[in-house]
Amino acid sequence: MRQNASDLVRRAQTGERVTITVAGRPAAVLGPVSPRTWRQWDDLADVFGHPTDPEWAGERNLLDNTIADPWAER
Repeated sequence: MRQNASDLVRRAQTGERVTITVAGRPAAVLGPVSPRTWRQWDDLADVFGHPTDPEWAGERNLLDNTIADPWAER
């Protein structure tokens, strides 16, 4: 890897996953970064198509709406 690091990174950029070994044993995998992509509404619509939890409205009213600093000493 020391001798071919640039080549290995280029290969990973093109989508190849390269296994790095130490003493003949797999130690790491070098591969492409997963790009963040926008999704079309049709890809997500099913998630929002299910009925809501019927108990949510009542449970929502049980929440304490006070804002507090979680790191403040109590």
